[in-house]
Amino acid sequence: MKRSAALGAVALAAFSLTPGTATAQPTGPEPGPSVVGGTRAAQGEFPFMVRLSMGCGGALYSPTLVLTAAHCVNGSGANTSITATAGVVDLQSSSATKVKSTRVLQAPGYNGTGKDWALIKLAQPINQPTLKIAETTAYNKGDFTVAGWGAATEGGSQQRYLLKATVPFVDDATCKSAYSELVAGEEICAGKMSTGGVDTCQGDSGGPMFRKDDAGAWIQVGIVSWGEGCARPGKPGVYTEVSTFAQNIKTAAAQLGG
Repeated sequence: MKRSAALGAVALAAFSLTPGTATAQPTGPEPGPSVVGGTRAAQGEFPFMVRLSMGCGGALYSPTLVLTAAHCVNGSGANTSITATAGVVDLQSSSATKVKSTRVLQAPGYNGTGKDWALIKLAQPINQPTLKIAETTAYNKGDFTVAGWGAATEGGSQQRYLLKATVPFVDDATCKSAYSELVAGEEICAGKMSTGGVDTCQGDSGGPMFRKDDAGAWIQVGIVSWGEGCARPGKPGVYTEVSTFAQNIKTAAAQLGG
């Protein structure tokens, strides 16, 4: 199930995180819930985080581009219907920056399986730090951070406050035993296989999975894509493997002028 969630269908509730879920689009996986098993993020802790009005997350790739999941958008082209909220952990804060979209570029060839990335061009720049993307598999290991405003429990409501959690890497062979449909070359898995309890959830789709690089800076290795339920034992979260698509993303960003 994709981990996106339409805000029209779910009211913002008390904070809690459920990794990797989001509302489904007609041609893609459903966005997942919020981060499950998480804690509240501090103001300014992850300044690159973006909340999208269709019920997904995202990260600032550049001041005018948001990297999110393909299943969160309906194709490519002009689009002024999306509002990006940034600069706050509290979505109801009066200091939030809100910017409309102008265009969307969905991953070429996306058909609901794999290739789950998209870029959203903004009408004005957002003055916040951006999140660099991994261009090699060097950081596709260890423990990752996930963050989002999605549900904190499976089937729960979207959250008002940004939640964060730590999820460990799950190798392809182990993840394939949980999901036969895994596209190993395009997806990366993370979660607590034996116990569950920590994950992304509905409303977290499109948000980043990231870790520190060798220089101590945040680097994005995944995009919240899908999973079976939220935080279930034996069912890790599945994320778009950013390094696989780094060059495609760069090319798309250049096309959008971002």
